[in-house]
Amino acid sequence: MNSARLLGVLQLLCLGALGVSAFPAEPAANELIKKVQDRYNNARTLSVHFEENYSIQGHPRPTEAGDLVLKKKGKMRWDYTQPEGKLFISDGKEVYLYTSQDNRVEKVPLKDTEDMRAPLAFLLGHLDMKKEFRDFKVHPGDGGTWLNALAKNDRVPYEKVDMLIAPDGAIRELKVLGRDESVMTFTFTNEKLNPQVADKLFHFTIPPGADVVDAVESGSQE
Repeated sequence: MNSARLLGVLQLLCLGALGVSAFPAEPAANELIKKVQDRYNNARTLSVHFEENYSIQGHPRPTEAGDLVLKKKGKMRWDYTQPEGKLFISDGKEVYLYTSQDNRVEKVPLKDTEDMRAPLAFLLGHLDMKKEFRDFKVHPGDGGTWLNALAKNDRVPYEKVDMLIAPDGAIRELKVLGRDESVMTFTFTNEKLNPQVADKLFHFTIPPGADVVDAVESGSQE
């Protein structure tokens, strides 16, 4: 799956989980879509604190948290404080997942990864929700409005998305529903647009003695 498709998947997922609205959704959905796209397509960099929750077939995993920094084009850095020592980083071409506990690095081209975090690398400057999603719905939420949508096709690993949007167009919560019955939820706080961010922040140096796994090659051998 290419990075553009992944971006679309994220946008789609952010929009579509509930599928029920108490009022006609199209005009309100169009307004929300424009507000979100105007906010992020005009940004060059972004920093935000995140909490991440994941469950598969009803079995939740421990909550993870940290700080996310994005920069056009396709650069991102997820610094985890919970668990400490975990890092997910993209330099715009390659994606690295590092865990200090076992000194292990997973490496995969950004265009090939299906990790649910990857589409966020293209949040800035590339949002075009209607290209990838359908059946947009809206309903009131706590501190904002939920925008929901479905994927346009079944070739992507995501099925639905819910996005809680603040009055200023900021994404406060993102829920991604996978076709494998997985649910990944991100809660975002303390968002800052266009902070000063150096490119070196997205450069990953493999630690000495680390076990390096090429995720693409490993997957092809299974």
